[in-house]
Amino acid sequence: MTSGGRAALIGPFLTAVGWADARRRTIAGDASNRSYERLTRPDGATAILMDSPPDRGEDVRPFIGVADYLCGLGLSAPRLYHRDETQGLLLIEDLGDALFARLMAADPARQAPLYRAAADVLVTLHGAPVMNLPLCDAEWLTGMMEPAFSWYAPQGGAETAAQVATLFLPFAQSVAEAEQVVILRDYHAENLLWLPDRLGAARVGLLDFQDALIGHPAYDLVSILQDARRDVPEDVARETIQHYLAATGTDPDAFGRAYAILGLQRNLRILGIFARLCLRDGKSHYIDMIPRVWQHVQTNLRHPDLASLAELLHTALPTPTPDFLNQLKSKCATIPDPS
Repeated sequence: MTSGGRAALIGPFLTAVGWADARRRTIAGDASNRSYERLTRPDGATAILMDSPPDRGEDVRPFIGVADYLCGLGLSAPRLYHRDETQGLLLIEDLGDALFARLMAADPARQAPLYRAAADVLVTLHGAPVMNLPLCDAEWLTGMMEPAFSWYAPQGGAETAAQVATLFLPFAQSVAEAEQVVILRDYHAENLLWLPDRLGAARVGLLDFQDALIGHPAYDLVSILQDARRDVPEDVARETIQHYLAATGTDPDAFGRAYAILGLQRNLRILGIFARLCLRDGKSHYIDMIPRVWQHVQTNLRHPDLASLAELLHTALPTPTPDFLNQLKSKCATIPDPS
């Protein structure tokens, strides 16, 4: 549906829920087809309009389900005010603009306490009964690395992807057989908001969790500490992990192994996704983040248990030199999905 068509749906929705008189301002979105507006009524009350077009593959039902679950745990997901699931429209609580990434950039000294607060959310989440979600099992973990070999390093093609999958599958199985919790997946500093007037883990506002799964407890710590968008100081990352381990009584060696396995899996996938966002979708700025993701891949490959994968991947994956990255950018928006 065109933007004009969406506007024809949004107007009546806002009228029906009593927000037709609100001033509307577009706010930053994400890599999906969702868009967001901040609504401000004449009395100063605010809310967020989430527009998730069903005809572009979006579905608000996972967001609703996970938001209700998180709020039920006392965590600060946005409360849902009004919904039209058929049209993909939600009016949700406005948690403000105090993004962790913005606060950390303004004052680097805030990094350690904010990351500890983010870890405290995971302590609460991982201590709760899980909700009914799809499993992040061994096959899912292995299959989700495929974009690295179809978009970032397509020269090796299916053969390289199959070799990596064969070597990686036993590692994925060992992770999938461990304790399973709800993982939010996009858990990073640009999806977390600081809410200082709240208490405990509720001081962290949560965004972009609709892709949640059941998986290993290390997954979201990888997501936030091996961030594709910003550098996390090594000492802060180490202290955050130690804080989590102490709070949960988790075995450090087993956790460290799973952390490296999931870090490798996640960052290989991100390499492919970022290349695809440029080559297929015309979003060239994602290429600028590839060197940081590459460094995360190298860090995880240094775990001794991953030596066999390190040998193969060092051959199969091109180093993101300036020339290589410029080649990717030169092909921006020119390559459709492989048939």
